[in-house]
Amino acid sequence: MTNISTILQSFLAFSYFMHVYGASCPVLECWFVQEKPGGGFHAAMSQEKSLLYINTDPDSEETRSKQGPSTDHDKVYYITDPAATLCSSSLHPPEGSVQKPQCEINPFMPQPSTVQWTVPLTVSAYSPLYLQADWYTAALQGFDGQLRLSNVMRAPTATKEPKVLLSVSSRTFMIRSRLGEPVVLDCGFWVDASSPLSGSGFAVEWRYQFRGDGRLVLAYDGKTDRFAETQEEGAGLDFTALHETGNASLILQEAQVRHSGTYICTVYLPYLLAQVAVELEIVEPPSLSIFPSPLPLSMPGQVVTVQCEASGFYPLSLEFRWVLTGPDGRVSPLGQGSVTGHRQGPDSTYSQTSRVELDSAKLDLGRGGEVTCVAVHRGGTRRASVTLNITGVSAPSIEDYMAMVAVALGIYGLIKVVSWTFSSGNYNQFELRYTKTTLM
Repeated sequence: MTNISTILQSFLAFSYFMHVYGASCPVLECWFVQEKPGGGFHAAMSQEKSLLYINTDPDSEETRSKQGPSTDHDKVYYITDPAATLCSSSLHPPEGSVQKPQCEINPFMPQPSTVQWTVPLTVSAYSPLYLQADWYTAALQGFDGQLRLSNVMRAPTATKEPKVLLSVSSRTFMIRSRLGEPVVLDCGFWVDASSPLSGSGFAVEWRYQFRGDGRLVLAYDGKTDRFAETQEEGAGLDFTALHETGNASLILQEAQVRHSGTYICTVYLPYLLAQVAVELEIVEPPSLSIFPSPLPLSMPGQVVTVQCEASGFYPLSLEFRWVLTGPDGRVSPLGQGSVTGHRQGPDSTYSQTSRVELDSAKLDLGRGGEVTCVAVHRGGTRRASVTLNITGVSAPSIEDYMAMVAVALGIYGLIKVVSWTFSSGNYNQFELRYTKTTLM
């Protein structure tokens, strides 16, 4: 494998981070958090307001002119960030904005990792003199929810001028996916190529956590080019992007319910590590089926039962509604019906059924109309409809009126014909009797 220090010096990697984070570096307000001296297992924590001045070039006179002590903050740091990871617009809200980025600094103790896939990074039993310094970690989250960032920084002893050596970030740390779709959980890292720790390789680890359940999803030793054995299927990395640009994004070939949860991306260097968390939410809307369909012809006073089944949805929360749309377009709510409990299928999705009884003696159903089942879910609203026809209802339609007029005209014409025929027959009989009488 190509040496990581050579890779991370490439122009492509630097251009990638400059594109992501931009070139304008804000002044950041942060909390410095550490344990109070003499604390035990549940040690109390101290918090101090801090101010961070960010330089991409520590020798820039323009940047230095903007720096200065602040009497409103307990600590002031002058940070050198060659990759401009701290210069993202997500960390620089518009003036007057009530939303602020989240920032926390903690002391950090470099030490070799003991997990199997990182052991080759620290084969030497001796710690380099380079580690004798003040070390910090900085965890930040953008105000717009578009960035999570974790940096490891080194400062000469007793100074406030740390330099970023390792940065791990995620630009889309909240992801929603439907079942069966490929998912990419974003994670990228940058290493300062001038650091003595950059030439000894790296390792990447992805872990899953959800409601107390945890498992190793993927672990890769970049120094020996080996994967750790895991039980996870359908998860991988883009190795070209990993070695060329530090793109350590986790690729899930097909999203399943069991994938919903928190994923932690950790990047290891010799004695150092940084990590970010990415949230994956699986949301699958329900499929609706309504039965019986079609509905049988109904008479006034007859009760018609209609059922609606919502299946294959996740997560659990679902709301049913029934409505009736009459021939005139009027919409009448019918309530949520009688709802059954949830049923969980082999793929961990849920099913649920609602039943509504349509009683024309209790409900104003008129001549019927379109009965619609509405299922409201986080993944979207779904509808299914069936037609209800009620015969023998007194209220006539336009067609009924036209038919009655036609019948009335027909009856009127028949009466006229009969009347004319009867009148004509009586006249002929009268004329015959008159003629006979005259002849006699």
